[in-house]
Amino acid sequence: MTIDPTDPNLAIALFSEVVAAEQTIKGGLSRTLPKGMETSHFSVLNHLSSTGEKSPVQLARAFHVTKGAMTNTLQKLEIAGYIHIRPDWDDARKKLVSINKAGEEAREQAMRAVRPLFDAVVEQIGAKEIKQALPVLRELRRILGS
Repeated sequence: MTIDPTDPNLAIALFSEVVAAEQTIKGGLSRTLPKGMETSHFSVLNHLSSTGEKSPVQLARAFHVTKGAMTNTLQKLEIAGYIHIRPDWDDARKKLVSINKAGEEAREQAMRAVRPLFDAVVEQIGAKEIKQALPVLRELRRILGS
């Protein structure tokens, strides 16, 4: 069977599957994360854990959300005691966000909670297939993010 790259249904099928997968993933994470932790909280903690200190604007860009939406998430994480928000010493108009020890512990607890879900996905789909899909998904993200 030959696939016509100009077929609009091809793109529609791709986008439909990605959107459906995103909704399913978010639902699975929401049900699995520790009580009180939202998917957005887990995502930000995970990001800060691996990248280090970031400004709220950098975080908003990384997650493709508005600065207001990110500010809301950061306020909740700060109230929970998971992050530190401090002035940027080079530019007092800006702030910098970092994960603290309690945030690292909450992230680790969340990782333990979601690990069975992640492991089941890898087992059912297969590591080889996931490794083959990742470059396509990354390229899709890059194209849509530019």
